[in-house]
Amino acid sequence: MNLHLWQLLDLAIAYVLALPIGWERERDERSAGLRTYPLVSIASCAYVLIGIVFLKSADAESRVIQGLASGIGLVGAGAIIQDRMRVHGTATAASILGTSAIGSAVAFGGYDIAIALSALSYFTLLFMKPLKRREESEKT
Repeated sequence: MNLHLWQLLDLAIAYVLALPIGWERERDERSAGLRTYPLVSIASCAYVLIGIVFLKSADAESRVIQGLASGIGLVGAGAIIQDRMRVHGTATAASILGTSAIGSAVAFGGYDIAIALSALSYFTLLFMKPLKRREESEKT
């Protein structure tokens, strides 16, 4: 089966919606950044598109999403680091999982969900950082 324009468009949309999140993580010098987030999003979109195009059953598509969530969970787990009494990387892990959901939503035509998730993720990472730093400084 040939790659159709709508599939290319979905991959492009998934890519673009992940860029702000990757950019924010890159600026903050996190382990995952500008390359990782778009790749996670388009890979997730591609897996779901494969399920939609080739599997033809809701049960099979559901298994693709379950496997995708498990696999991306493992990628996110790799971003979590325990250092003495502190744990780092949980926001990166959660945002990787959310970016996967962006790609999946785009593949199913849930552009409104994907846009909202992209915006909320970006703004949470960007604007909650000062609150977190203030909280951490008060603890010390």
